[in-house]
Amino acid sequence: MKQCTHSDELPHQEPGPLSETCPVCLAEGVHPVQLRLCLTCGFVGCCDSSPGRHATEHFKESGHPVMRTFEPGENWRWCFVDHVLV
Repeated sequence: MKQCTHSDELPHQEPGPLSETCPVCLAEGVHPVQLRLCLTCGFVGCCDSSPGRHATEHFKESGHPVMRTFEPGENWRWCFVDHVLV
């Protein structure tokens, strides 16, 4: 089974969110479908079901490998590099 090779590199304390919603969607006047939190820097981006796919775009631009859901009641993480749940 494939495992994430990046979770050990994350900050010991999770970064606080830089915003409460996807700032790119907000600037574009688009409603994000679901939100994701970058566990390296705290960027909040929309999921791949949103038109902009800004969480994935953030990964492509920054190289920050792991995000977690930013939705109430959900608790999971995803590694973009290894393509696995963490």
